[in-house]
Amino acid sequence: MSDDWIASLPREKSRLFESVVRRWECSYAIMSIALDEALSLRSRGELVCAAQQMEVAAELLSRLGATLIGACDAMATSARHFNRHPAVHPLDSGFFRGGTARSAASWNGLLHTVLFTDRSRFFQKLRILAETLENLVQEFSKNSQEIAGNASPENGDPWQVADFLHYDVSTCLREAEVVLKSFLRELPAEHLDAFSAQLNASTARTRFRVGPRLSRASA
Repeated sequence: MSDDWIASLPREKSRLFESVVRRWECSYAIMSIALDEALSLRSRGELVCAAQQMEVAAELLSRLGATLIGACDAMATSARHFNRHPAVHPLDSGFFRGGTARSAASWNGLLHTVLFTDRSRFFQKLRILAETLENLVQEFSKNSQEIAGNASPENGDPWQVADFLHYDVSTCLREAEVVLKSFLRELPAEHLDAFSAQLNASTARTRFRVGPRLSRASA
């Protein structure tokens, strides 16, 4: 997949890729600014305002998560009709900090060794990436509620947990960008407009949804 990532896309596909990634990066940057502000307020001892700002960051993360999960769903739906599927690498646990993402990456790595077709590996990676994002968003939301309610933390310092979760979402975002580019390389040109419409629909989802994930049967 490294060659797919480095090589240029055809013009129309490149235009779509750059537009989508720009939206993702913008959403991620806004969420990161909100989190940085929460950490800054905390460092100044303004704990109430810090907790409120953390809730803002959690809401922004939920929107980003919904968009990225929607993109994974859209790719999975479109790729069912591919004759050839992108060759993907498994998630690398060394690129994550939190236990949830590391466990998911390890599981993806294990499955990658027992699945022998590019199709199966592609769908499994999409499914695990989507599930990991879903879990990270839910954990971040729960963590922000613990901060707001001054609840006894279940998993250590909730502010450090938030930092780890933020880092792992960043890693998932980069993985989604790489998979998207590899996917677009295999997407038939005549299906580009339909796929773009699916992505725009997923971007319009402003709240995180908990629902059925990519089916294991897709692989």
